[in-house]
Amino acid sequence: QVQLVESGGGLVQPGGSLRLSCIVSGSIFSIGAMGWYRQAPGKRRELVATFTNSDSTNYADSVKGRFTISRDNAKNTVYLQMNSLKHEDTAVYYCHADRVTYFTNSGYGVENDCWGQGTQVTASS
Repeated sequence: QVQLVESGGGLVQPGGSLRLSCIVSGSIFSIGAMGWYRQAPGKRRELVATFTNSDSTNYADSVKGRFTISRDNAKNTVYLQMNSLKHEDTAVYYCHADRVTYFTNSGYGVENDCWGQGTQVTASS
């Protein structure tokens, strides 16, 4: 009923920029807190940047001042602007929504802990 679809990943030289997008598709009524996580080879998935339920933002220390999370509620989309990319930013980036409420034929449905399929970001010369 609900899909999170990321786009915008790719190969960029260190110091470059990328903008990731994540759209929540389906007959959406509301979306809770959204954010971005990443997982590098051989490492655990980690938080990059998120909105909280009160719409404040939270960033990993390693990306503060370089990455910016933003959101367009009308488009059910969250973005991650990544500047001054470093080799250590290389990872698969995942979009996450903690709760999505959607319309059904009989009313509403809810999906919790929703993840996208991931998009690869590689910073390398």
